[in-house]
Amino acid sequence: MSVPYEATGRTGQKSRTRQALVESARKLLAEGLTPRVEDAAADAGISRTTAYRYFTNQRALLLAAQPQIQPDSLLGPDAPTDPRARLDAFMRAFAEYNREWEPQLRSALRLSLEARPERPLLRRGRAVMWIEDALAPLELTHPAVDRRALAVAIRSATGIETLIWLLDIAGQSWAQAAETVRRTARALLEAALHEHPEQ
Repeated sequence: MSVPYEATGRTGQKSRTRQALVESARKLLAEGLTPRVEDAAADAGISRTTAYRYFTNQRALLLAAQPQIQPDSLLGPDAPTDPRARLDAFMRAFAEYNREWEPQLRSALRLSLEARPERPLLRRGRAVMWIEDALAPLELTHPAVDRRALAVAIRSATGIETLIWLLDIAGQSWAQAAETVRRTARALLEAALHEHPEQ
């Protein structure tokens, strides 16, 4: 069984080289490019041959360049406890997260549309978990609301896919798009609260 290139020899140096390639890919994505391995290598000042030892193809490089931030919540410890205010606070944080990572998330969206066995981070349900956290007060105030189903509905209407449509097709600014998805999330919450009144 062969040992992966990065697991042998000067592993510290290899780790730094890999990170340099990933950072270059992120930089190029932020500039609106979809970098190939050789593009990241050139930007990082690393030989093409060396770069391909770390990433055998563009897809592997782009997957590595995806956001590595995976907190349990996008809300701080002082987040509101009122369900409406808490969801609004989450949606502001979620829009900011999507704005910060927009180039990488656009890349992940492209990758997720390809029929491949690997699943990019965009398709792992992290945002649904964050929304469920934002909806946590409903457990006490509206226990009949299916928080998971509501979180999935909100995510389907407010994620990076929707933001890209609002920005690129509808021509909204980031501020307008963020407000649109906040209002959409609030409308879905209000519908659930109306269907299952407070107990």
